[in-house]
Amino acid sequence: MHQLYIGGAYVPAASGATYESINPATAQPWATFAAAGKEDVDAAVAAARAAHESGVWRNLPPAERGAILNRVGDLLVERQDEIVLAEVQDAGGTFRKGNIADIPASMQTFQYFGELIANAELSRTDEEFVPVMSRNVVKHEPIGVVAAIVPWNFPLAASSWKIAPALAAGCTMVLKPSPYTPASALLLAEICTEAGVPAGVLNVLTGPDAELGAALVAHPDVDKVAFTGSTKVGKLVMSNAADTVKSCTLELGGKSANIILPDANLDIAAMGAAWGSFFHSGQVCQSGTRVLVHSDQRDEFVEKLVAVAARITVGDPMDPMSTMGPLISKQQLNTVERYVAIGREEGARTVCGGKRPEGLGDGFYYEPTIFVDVTNDMVIAREEIFGPVLCVMTYSSEEEAIAIANDSPYGLAAAVWSSDVEHAEAVADKLEAGTVWINDYHLLNPKYPFGGYKQSGNGRELGPEGLRAYQVTKHIHVGQPAEDPMEKHYFMILVDL
Repeated sequence: MHQLYIGGAYVPAASGATYESINPATAQPWATFAAAGKEDVDAAVAAARAAHESGVWRNLPPAERGAILNRVGDLLVERQDEIVLAEVQDAGGTFRKGNIADIPASMQTFQYFGELIANAELSRTDEEFVPVMSRNVVKHEPIGVVAAIVPWNFPLAASSWKIAPALAAGCTMVLKPSPYTPASALLLAEICTEAGVPAGVLNVLTGPDAELGAALVAHPDVDKVAFTGSTKVGKLVMSNAADTVKSCTLELGGKSANIILPDANLDIAAMGAAWGSFFHSGQVCQSGTRVLVHSDQRDEFVEKLVAVAARITVGDPMDPMSTMGPLISKQQLNTVERYVAIGREEGARTVCGGKRPEGLGDGFYYEPTIFVDVTNDMVIAREEIFGPVLCVMTYSSEEEAIAIANDSPYGLAAAVWSSDVEHAEAVADKLEAGTVWINDYHLLNPKYPFGGYKQSGNGRELGPEGLRAYQVTKHIHVGQPAEDPMEKHYFMILVDL
């Protein structure tokens, strides 16, 4: 049985409650975890607050914090097999995804922020003559105790995106993983302790209670909230944080456009569109599920796209030959089926997929599904499905393609495929999205910021911007010493001198 991680040690939930985590490939329980409650929230926040106030972490020289974060990256690789096995059983991601994407990305995130903080300019000093002669110091200090809430689609990577910059900045934190995928968060906490992160700096609460996150966000001793999840829940997070005016970084939903320009290599673009939509069963916030292709090329492009989808091997994620695993839960499988039914009712047509595959038992599998005859006013083109469902839409002019792409409440990501990179960049400049790929998709580097426009969230993760999100800026004005009030002549605004 897996316990909570508070104050540098494993502890049971105060109530003694537990719950079972379901393996999405088998629909059967695979592990038991502690189910935290309000008392555990208070204990975890108290541990984080005590560690912050003691200065045991924030007062370490930045280079020492950076060295510890680099060590976390090394240990992730050393324990790669154990972590990938946990994520495969927990989240249903394939072995290929875990080994090729999740572990390297998480390692790189810790090591990037380790290097960044070791070389960061945390203060600057200026001599000024306006409005008076003074010395001015600007400092970037840790914001304090962070509540981090991460989703189930990329539990290790999403945790790393929050833990690495928060710890680099000198913050302490309480991490709440999704109740579906708590395993790797606990392993990551162990690794951080082994690397040298002091007790109480990183605490992990597991549990299925929906009120757990709300209690954590609203806690008066939490200074900042970092949340990744749906736009609907993100709005609730903002509301719960408002009473204490907490800083919030929100990485929310998306319905990203993938524009195939007429001069694109259609073979590569079809492969890229499938990769952009079906990676991890489509359970990716920035998935390019609205594929826009010129009306003259639609039939040729769709033929190539269907052929690519036929090469995707849906199967047991424990099998190294599987390239797409199950959805996370029965609930999510039902959601995808509901959206596919809605699409058909709206007049869209499936050219492949649209059903559960046969011969895979009770797991939560769904076939790669491609809709054509989709218009941008349909529900399947407006709402985030979070499953392996791709909508092909047509345009007749570049201006129309850009207008369709931007006609969305979301703005997390987009892509442009073209043989003319300079022209593609000009199109990218007109797209309302936080990340735009050209002739690529899903590729992220921890050096560069990630986040959305509009209802895809606020703030940025990764890059120097991601570090700043966990810092608060202080300005110290040092006036010249004086013995005569006349030397402070501006006093006369208030008092006759």
